Amino acid sequence: MLEREKNFEYIVEQKDMGMRLDQFLVRKHPDITRSFLQKQIKEGKVLLNHMPAKAGNRLNLKDCVTITLEPPQELSVEAEDIPLDILFEDNDILVINKPKQMVVHPAPGHSSGTVVNAVLHHCKGSLSGINGVLRPGIVHRIDQDTTGVIVICKNDYSHNFIAAQLKEHTITRTYHAIVHNHVKKEEGTIESTLARHPVDRKKMAMNVKGGKNAVTHYKVLDPLNKKFTYIACNLETGRTHQIRVHMASIGNPILGDTLYGPAKCPYRLIGQTLHAKTLGFIHPSTKKYVEFDAPLPEYFLKLLRQLKG
Repeated sequence: MLEREKNFEYIVEQKDMGMRLDQFLVRKHPDITRSFLQKQIKEGKVLLNHMPAKAGNRLNLKDCVTITLEPPQELSVEAEDIPLDILFEDNDILVINKPKQMVVHPAPGHSSGTVVNAVLHHCKGSLSGINGVLRPGIVHRIDQDTTGVIVICKNDYSHNFIAAQLKEHTITRTYHAIVHNHVKKEEGTIESTLARHPVDRKKMAMNVKGGKNAVTHYKVLDPLNKKFTYIACNLETGRTHQIRVHMASIGNPILGDTLYGPAKCPYRLIGQTLHAKTLGFIHPSTKKYVEFDAPLPEYFLKLLRQLKG
């Protein structure tokens, strides 16, 4: 478990004069998010000259800043000895190829058998503890029925470093999919906002109030036949159900998608044919670009051969 001392005290130096209190603390604690530090300030766990402070307070020379940080709480999830398909591992990150039907995070109805349960056992305490809770390094996720590559962070610095790249949309994320119907353009871009569907809460919807910007670039890899097309999608953003909603919006829903696809399909029981093929980012320690590729699962390959045949 990641331990932190309870109390930290800092004396403001000349180079920090005029800085906001929350910015100062982010500089002193780069492994903690700014939003969490602002929460600590609001809860009175940060003192400026021994008095409660505000996040926007400007610092003066020789000001005394004190912060109290509790050790991160244990996650109430059991570690389970579940085999992982490991693509890469070092002291900072663990990259795995997630199989179909495996949930990333525990949730109602899925309290065990998840990526989190497996990672807790595999890493045995060496995981990020962002925002005061020992979350097992999950910096991004993919749907239960989506297969492919995801990265798990083993420490807070790596978690924040990769999360920042996700926020800036500088991470390479390429998905392969089989979609219904002929794709009219060889390649194209779909841009919209995405938010929870106002009526069906299981779905996401385009261009509704409160939506976040979403951009998907797609390219035809193989036309297969008149009924199905094999494509690649590159994500600029990573919104929930992004590829599924975007491809359905142009008349090419993902084959096997029970939420956005047609109700009747001869291959429906095979499952969703969406695979996170490639993930690339700047490594938190080496500061060099790394890229990981997850091979297509056997059921996906078999279906491609069948449709092409």
